[in-house]
Amino acid sequence: MSREIMYRDALREALDEEMQRDPTVFIIGEGIAERGGSYKVTEGLLAKYGPHRVRDTPIAEAGMIGVGVGAAIAGARPVVEILYVDFAMLGMDMLVNQAAKFRLMTGGDGRVPFVMRTQGGTGGGVAAQHSQSLEALFYHIPGLKVVMPSVPADAKGLLKYALRQSDPVMFLEHKHLYMTKGLVPDGEHVIEFGKADIKRPGKDVTIIAWSNMIPRALEAAAKLAEEGIDAEVLDPRTLVPLDKAAILASVAKTNRVVIVQEAVRRGGVASDIASIIQEEAFYHLDAPIEIVAGLNVPVPFNLELEKASIPQLPNIIAAVRRSLHLKSDATAAQ
Repeated sequence: MSREIMYRDALREALDEEMQRDPTVFIIGEGIAERGGSYKVTEGLLAKYGPHRVRDTPIAEAGMIGVGVGAAIAGARPVVEILYVDFAMLGMDMLVNQAAKFRLMTGGDGRVPFVMRTQGGTGGGVAAQHSQSLEALFYHIPGLKVVMPSVPADAKGLLKYALRQSDPVMFLEHKHLYMTKGLVPDGEHVIEFGKADIKRPGKDVTIIAWSNMIPRALEAAAKLAEEGIDAEVLDPRTLVPLDKAAILASVAKTNRVVIVQEAVRRGGVASDIASIIQEEAFYHLDAPIEIVAGLNVPVPFNLELEKASIPQLPNIIAAVRRSLHLKSDATAAQ
């Protein structure tokens, strides 16, 4: 059986269930205790678990990330909530030089069971310092796992799995997804990392997307279906580890690929996925790989300019049509 709940409620269920299961799990962050978090993910957990396990912090991202990494090394399972992924930059030394490398530098003996929950992406005109999609930064760092769920069921299952890991996990949510709804299975629901999900099966072209680009890709697939184009939508769910086998199998089936990311095009995860496909599935391709991505500019404050800076429905449709050698007037974001 399943229930329809919000993405934010699925995250809360995961935290609640894992806090009940494991007394070493605790949460720290700005406004996550009495206020329940800016997006109400942690609402009610303070009353249930007390201030020793749900604790507000000062506005000091470097400090809270440092506390979390240290606590993880000492044997706890901290969840550090950073309000905007943009502010994770203040703790990059702890993430990149400490958490990511500790296992290797201890000869495999040390573990850092640390989860950083944060949100990114555009929406609401909150400007360049509160709207970035920075998954490529963490994707580039060996030792960090990178998770980007797009639907409530994935959010719950992947967060529960993250809280059982012995290595640091960057759990990246999207501000536009918290209020979205979806079916979540009853009972114990855990999703292993490195398992992609086909959100929509198809035979003509593969659209690879993640996070808030999944709803947009599904909308594009529905529009394309009206033209008789059967698009498959593949969600990696975790970027590290990446399910290469699922990606290559889909490409072998459809022979065409469009990769969609909200992040800027330059140096993005989409380019790395494209290189994997080029190297390992070249002879399955009947058309060049298309990448639809954000413009290489800081996210504008103006709502219309913000919208223009990231992939929209016409951009995805135009890219699919190009891959099928069909004419289109729309121009994809570069």
